[in-house]
Parts: sequence; C-alpha cells; structure tokens
Amino acid sequence: MSKLVDGKWIKGTIISSDKTGAYAREPRSFREFISSTNEVFTPDSGRYHLYVSYACPWATRALIYRKLKGLEEHITVSVVHPDLLENGWEFNTNYKDATSDEVNKAKYLYEVYQNADSLASTSVTVPVLWDKLTSTIVNNESSEIIRMFNSSFNDLTGNDLDFYPQEKREEIDKLNEQIYHAVNNGVYRAGFAKTQETYEQAVTKLFSCLDELEIILENKKFLTGDEMTEADLRLIPTLLRFDLVYYVHFKCNIRRISDYKNLSRYTKELYEIKEIKESTNFDHIKRHYYYSHKDINPYRIIPCGPEKLF
Repeated sequence: MSKLVDGKWIKGTIISSDKTGAYAREPRSFREFISSTNEVFTPDSGRYHLYVSYACPWATRALIYRKLKGLEEHITVSVVHPDLLENGWEFNTNYKDATSDEVNKAKYLYEVYQNADSLASTSVTVPVLWDKLTSTIVNNESSEIIRMFNSSFNDLTGNDLDFYPQEKREEIDKLNEQIYHAVNNGVYRAGFAKTQETYEQAVTKLFSCLDELEIILENKKFLTGDEMTEADLRLIPTLLRFDLVYYVHFKCNIRRISDYKNLSRYTKELYEIKEIKESTNFDHIKRHYYYSHKDINPYRIIPCGPEKLF
C-alpha cells in the first residue's frame, strides 16, 4: 500500500491485505482532541482546516457534521481530486468540485502529513483535521473528528444539536461497533478480498447485518428511535454508495439497498436532509471507485448507470 515510511512517500497499491488475503485497514496516526480543557487544541473560530474527499464515506461523515453543527464559517475545507492513484490523494482543480490546498499549498495530501511530521510512518487518509496555529494535524480518525464537531464547538456556535446524547450512548456504541465491522468496513473487506473464502466471509457478514438493520427499522424512523443520532450519520454514507458502487464494484450483489423496504425508505429520507444531500457528491463517488481501483477494474471503465438510486 502507498504510504509514508520515515517521512518518505513509498508508492504501491492502495489495497492492503493480511496473510489470509483479507483486507486490512491501517490504523490512524494522529489522535489529539479539540476541547476547552486541551492545553494546545482549543475550539477557536478560523483556526482549523478540514481536508476531505467527496468520494470517501469516512470524510463524508465529517462534512455532514460540519454542516449540521453550523461549523462552515469556523472550519475551512479543501476537497481532493476523486482519483486516488500512486501519489495518493491529489489537489487538482481540473475536476469539478475539487479544490486546491490554500493552507499548506500542497500538491498531494502526503505533503500535508509531511508538514505535520517530517519523519511520519503512516497511511495517508482523509478526513484530516489541520491546526493552522501550530501547523500540524490534530486528528485523522473520522469517528473522533465527528465527536469533536458534535460538542467541542458548541459555545462558539451556539448550536446545541447533540447526535451522541448521554442516555443513548450505550445503544449508539453497540450499533456503531456492529455496523463498522460488518457494513462500513465490511464492503471493503468484500471488495478488496484476495481469496474466495475471505470474500464470502465478508459478504455474508455484511448482508446478515443489513438484514438485522432492516428489522430494526420496521417500526423506527431512525436506528435508535425518532431522533437522528451518530449511529445514523455513520451508516448513511455507506448506504448512499451501496447501489451506486459497492453492489457491482465490490461484488456486494446479494441484494441492493433498494430491495429492502425499510432500509431504502430510511436511505431516501436521510438523503433528503439538506446537510446530507449537500455533502454527497455522486459524481466524485463513482469516479473514485471505478477509476482508482485498477486492481479490481483494470480498464477503468466507469459505468453509465444506475439511472435511478431511490
């Protein structure tokens, strides 16, 4: 896998696997947390910058939270080109809705990581939360970035929406754990599998979880009841990509989301939420997956459909 090793960019495939042929996701390397009690990283307006890809479901979570929590005027953003090739994520404005890097003036995202740590050994992923004041990366773990966005800036924005309420945290954490392994990361474990056995294990676990979620949503608007929570906001980016790319490209083709009565209703209703719709770029999503994964799609042919998702 392409990565930084002792601060040097090493080119390779974007797919990493363990000894069994199963996809192995690299751990995240910057794990600071913005809070009023942190001696370094305090919640200040205009101080932080978010690096994202519209194609990446993990980055989409952060974009959605940035909008829902009223942080757009406080946290600036850069969007990489959808193609993820041998030099990793690139800043190139020749593709619609992609931007340059006005903060670090980088051509490639790995240069941002090098600016944070000249001897870094790490995968180079999005989202990245950058601190303009200390010129370093605060955090590159999406689950922690959205927790910061959920509560750390409330005094600054006056936005008290809470997607991780105290009384539902145990239920949310349990759903997150199940959905992460089986669905969020499960589609990658199916799509990037290098043996039939590891593929079938991943796809079986994936659809078993989707079937359980279908039952949960039979009598609920959202996963934990009538209010949208972090569990929903971590799931929806994956569901929005499912019929478009995962069903075909990652061979997750036992059923489409549109074949599920409750999951399809849920996906459509969440997509109609303004902040989620505005954070979802189907063109970047389709371009990224079908063009970037040459190991899976060697001729980089991008399908014309589907004509309708919902």
